Amino acid sequence: MSDTKSVDNLESQDSVKPVILVVDDEETIRSCLKEALEAEGHKVYTAEDGGNSLRLTKKVIPDLVILDLKMPGMNGLDLLREIKLHDQNILVILLTGHASVDSAVSAMKAGAFDYLEKPFKMEHIKVVVDKALSTQSLMREVSRLRAKTNITGNVNIIAVSKEMKEIFEHVKIIAQSPSSTVLIQGESGTGKELIANYIHMMSARNKYRFMEVNCAALTENLLESELFGYEKGSFTGAATTGKAGLFEATQRGTMFLDEIGEMSVSLQSKLLRVLQERKFKRVGGVDDINIDVRIIASTNRDLEEEVKKGNFRKDLYYRLKVLPVFLCALRDRKDDILPLVKHYIHNFNKEFNKDVNNIPSGTEAILKNYDWPGNVRELKNVIERAVLLSNSSILSAEHLLLGSEIGAKDTGEPARMGTGGDEEADQSISTIEKQHIAAILKETLWQMTKASKILGINRTTLYNKIKHYGIKQ
Repeated sequence: MSDTKSVDNLESQDSVKPVILVVDDEETIRSCLKEALEAEGHKVYTAEDGGNSLRLTKKVIPDLVILDLKMPGMNGLDLLREIKLHDQNILVILLTGHASVDSAVSAMKAGAFDYLEKPFKMEHIKVVVDKALSTQSLMREVSRLRAKTNITGNVNIIAVSKEMKEIFEHVKIIAQSPSSTVLIQGESGTGKELIANYIHMMSARNKYRFMEVNCAALTENLLESELFGYEKGSFTGAATTGKAGLFEATQRGTMFLDEIGEMSVSLQSKLLRVLQERKFKRVGGVDDINIDVRIIASTNRDLEEEVKKGNFRKDLYYRLKVLPVFLCALRDRKDDILPLVKHYIHNFNKEFNKDVNNIPSGTEAILKNYDWPGNVRELKNVIERAVLLSNSSILSAEHLLLGSEIGAKDTGEPARMGTGGDEEADQSISTIEKQHIAAILKETLWQMTKASKILGINRTTLYNKIKHYGIKQ
């Protein structure tokens, strides 16, 4: 039986062992290397020629390839170049029984990590493999840190309130699972992407990629091709060489599907197959590609209601909700407001070269009593603007711009939020929210994208609030 046939029946990996592919036309060498390297704790696949090894490379995305220079058909140098075209991050060690200066130079120029001569000592092979995998681990870590910086910026999570501490303890337990699917639910701006990133960083997958995909930002066809990739000529405009998808790029890492409630029903069925079988086909492809990727999804929608309406698959909902996390709104964890304010003041002081260090009691009261419809994201935007506009060490209420009632000059007194009981307080909060939204719309000249970003809510929510409050341009 061919060495590559068993790959079609691979079970999903429950760990994140380094993956090594051994390519050699001599069965004895393949078997010896596989046995020795598996004894070191690595996951090892084998292939006997260039064609089979390329197919296997696309399926398992190895960390390291050990390949023979002289093979029938595609030789080692050509295979090395093909592997590097597919994924520059895969390291390659070449083996040969015909060592020469010219072939060594050619191998290194083509991107080989190292070059070893047959017959080799197994202990020497292990040393070189360990060195290569250490290099690969460092490369993955740098990529992860860059991705984390680009995706989330500051990943500090403020958990002072009882409510947030309970959520945080729950998330710590969830992070211990390397593969179980997570569904994070909560209003826009509550920090779902930070929690997802934290789960990844605290899991066994943290040396690999954290990939964030906003399901609401792409059309159905574009989202499908981005997630699954596509084969050459699969649709008009497809690249002549095809393209690997984000699932392949995230191998052994974590995929964060933000706003999954916006995903089309047809695409939901394809995602369900990925979750159930751990494999998929590229757009226009015929071969299954096996993956080992953890899925974390988030939504600000009530998915149970979406299931009842027929907008979301029931089976996918329960498959996603293996480990649920519910993030409460900022208005429901008031004790976190001032710590968050101080945290953001510190960050923006450094960014804008300011020295804001005094929060008057009146400003504190305004911040604590405001309803924060955009949650933490809105709070961050408000503090950014207030620090930038400040000309002193005081965080002035007039720079908060939270509506006319709470945007007045700071008098040191708490903002009035109504004195006639809960009903009047609720009405006052609604009035403040309406005034705040109207002020931001005016400030941005009714540019919806810019306004929704400042408010910390998505465009759909902004349109609904404009309609609800009857705000006119």
